[in-house]
Amino acid sequence: MTVREAEVAEANQADAYYCEIPNDPCAIVMFGASGDLARRKLLPALYDLARHSCLAPRFRLVGFARTELSDDDFRRNASEFLPKADSPGPSGVGQQECLKHLQYFSGNYDDPEAYRRLTQRLEELDRDGQLGGNRLYYLATPPDVYPRVIEQLGKAGLAHPKTEKSWTRVIIEKPFGHDQASARALNDKVLSVFEESQVYRIDHYLGKETVQNMLVLRFGNGIFEPLWNRNYVDHVQITAAESLGVERRAAFYESTGALRDMIQSHVLQLTSLVAMEAPATFDATPVRNEKIKVLQSIRPFTQETIWKSVVRGQYGPGTVNGKTVPGYRQEPGVKPDSATETFVALKLQVDNWRWSGVPFYLRTGKRLKRATTEVAIRFKQAPHMVFRSTNAESNSLILNIQPDEGISLSFGAKAPGSQMQIRPVTMDFQYRQAFGGGSRDAYATLINDCIRGDATLFDRADSVEAAWALVDPILEAWRTASPPPFPNYPAGSEGPRAADDLTASDGRHWRPL
Repeated sequence: MTVREAEVAEANQADAYYCEIPNDPCAIVMFGASGDLARRKLLPALYDLARHSCLAPRFRLVGFARTELSDDDFRRNASEFLPKADSPGPSGVGQQECLKHLQYFSGNYDDPEAYRRLTQRLEELDRDGQLGGNRLYYLATPPDVYPRVIEQLGKAGLAHPKTEKSWTRVIIEKPFGHDQASARALNDKVLSVFEESQVYRIDHYLGKETVQNMLVLRFGNGIFEPLWNRNYVDHVQITAAESLGVERRAAFYESTGALRDMIQSHVLQLTSLVAMEAPATFDATPVRNEKIKVLQSIRPFTQETIWKSVVRGQYGPGTVNGKTVPGYRQEPGVKPDSATETFVALKLQVDNWRWSGVPFYLRTGKRLKRATTEVAIRFKQAPHMVFRSTNAESNSLILNIQPDEGISLSFGAKAPGSQMQIRPVTMDFQYRQAFGGGSRDAYATLINDCIRGDATLFDRADSVEAAWALVDPILEAWRTASPPPFPNYPAGSEGPRAADDLTASDGRHWRPL
């Protein structure tokens, strides 16, 4: 292979997700367009889709927010968060070409007049861009704004498809509710305006390559699924660890905490994907049916089991990556006596035929030793160890979700030498090495799926409420009881000591961070 051929092959590999058939032309209305999520995640994701021909060349984006901005100001602000190198992608679309499709609309989220003017703007875009009446609304606002936007979209007649051939969809960000009651109320509000088939409740974790590959690993290969059950799996660990603190999110985090922010959404989503049965087909309804069955099979927490199976923590001052950092209570915007948890570890039991007796250990926390998200499947020891005087570890399958997406399989091998010494070795697969640098951002994947009308990786109303049903008893128990003496773990550690006791009491231990 010549140098030029190698360069072309590498470019093709990096752009492996080039879309040969672009999506339908559409108008995307991004509510909360001046916010941090829109600027840092959503606009770069849309630019990425445009560069790879996943957006129709005639797409239009309307940023909706209360801040007064001109179209040029909005484009200028957006450009600050796009890749600096303005090199066209496979589609020939560069940064300047993409920015031409952006417009800005200022208005209050509960002002009927603003939505009347928005309707006029969308009509103009349909005519000028020949968009066919297709519309996607993205709610990137604070959660308390969701009901107001939904209500006004309904009153303005913007919730229904414009014609029989057009479509209208809405993406709603997490958190979806604050507890089960508020989640149900929000679902009622949303479904009074939109059909369930139009609603896409987003959790960006589900757009990550390794999360999707979890299903391929199980259901697309004949060597893993036969072992994926209580006969061979000893336990499952799911970890979502962060080395960062609350950053600028103190106001949000003080009313949320780790249980609501991570366990109820991200971590339980991973749990349902790990434990689900094979769907009839890889389509939205069969996949989501199997996921909800897992959540409904998890043994509910009682007042007694909560204190045995759930651990909470809050970080104090410490050192992370060689840098001294403050404790949670010293973070700007945090109450000096705050009882908000920044760490949660818990043990689940899935009461069904496949997983009966196999504990699932979940943990998440801020200011931990290392940032990593992974699923660890720990297999049982061989039923009879024929090798004497050796301490062979059980096999593990590790799905690394972030920061380095990939899969590792650990098993025992004889170490060189005259003695029979078994040492653990690993077989590693990393996306970047195998497929180049073209892994798509999770938000780009999910927005692309929504425009195509594929809801497979999005949450359904019943699934959201089932997840809240699991954590609500924990929240209630914590509300009525005194919190542990916070802080109970230093920043830069692996969490509170009680989390180690959670697994040690079962004769197991956490994978080190």
